[in-house]
Amino acid sequence: MKKLMGEFKEFIMRGNVMDLAVGVIIGGAFGAIVTSLCEDIITPLIQLIIGKILGVDSIDEMTKVLNVGPIAFGSFISAVINFLIMALIIFLMVKAINKLMNLRKKEEEEEEEATTKVCPFCCSEIDIKATRCPHCTSELKE
Repeated sequence: MKKLMGEFKEFIMRGNVMDLAVGVIIGGAFGAIVTSLCEDIITPLIQLIIGKILGVDSIDEMTKVLNVGPIAFGSFISAVINFLIMALIIFLMVKAINKLMNLRKKEEEEEEEATTKVCPFCCSEIDIKATRCPHCTSELKE
């Protein structure tokens, strides 16, 4: 079970999975903006223009003739604000995840670097446990 959880954690922490998740969430939020733009601003404007072509003078008559409500700028602005808030939250989440990933990589690099050392005489890289340099045969202090 631990192995399965470890593999799942590794899968989730891959960059491309995170990018895909961010893309889906941002795409959904942006879809709400487009829907609001069409339903709350563009459609009423088109209906208003058609109402003027038909010779309807007042908004009340146009509403009765075309069954149109008022232009909902507030609804559109609300959709834009929701999108910006979602984008900010996702940005902060991705930034935190990337920071955790970098810490994990640094820990792995530190562990890997501990397996070798440099010979003080010939400057060759040798095993950390070596007591004598294989290149220059100098005795090494531990």
